[in-house]
Amino acid sequence: MLSGRITLVSMVVLAAVSVPARAATIRIVVDKLEFSPAAASAKVGDTVEWVNKDALAHTATARDGAFDVILPPSKTVSSVLKKAGAVDYYCRFHPNMKATLTIAP
Repeated sequence: MLSGRITLVSMVVLAAVSVPARAATIRIVVDKLEFSPAAASAKVGDTVEWVNKDALAHTATARDGAFDVILPPSKTVSSVLKKAGAVDYYCRFHPNMKATLTIAP
């Protein structure tokens, strides 16, 4: 009887350990020439949903080259994060637009 319980507990523990973590979706909005939030956190494998509410095109360009996303006016673009680190990014068309994305492994 005890052997059956140990086997069942072992199976439950193994199932819990082997389930991969689900990737999250992080939403960053561009509105009135600003990224919001200006500081966000995510993990490698998460998806960033870039929502451009402005009538102007923008970019989300990482200073370290980790990503360079073109954001057409009034559109949403998604990208998957591939590299860990604190990433400062800006808009190439409007360099005063700046923000930071901290990406955990």
